[in-house]
Amino acid sequence: MEQCSGVFDPEELSILGRLYDSVVTALPPSMQSPENRTAIAKLILERTAAGQTQLACLTNLLITISPQG
Repeated sequence: MEQCSGVFDPEELSILGRLYDSVVTALPPSMQSPENRTAIAKLILERTAAGQTQLACLTNLLITISPQG
């Protein structure tokens, strides 16, 4: 499994930003609190740092539970 250095290029940041935005948008408005937004951002960054495999699993899960997915 590929490990992330914690430094992201602009394309990676764009992808992570879109993932974050789609997850927050999928939440009901009552759950879009600053605390939940922070938790989501941390989860995405942690999974990214753990490697591409874990990020792909997280992305698949979020797409599955998203009402738009």
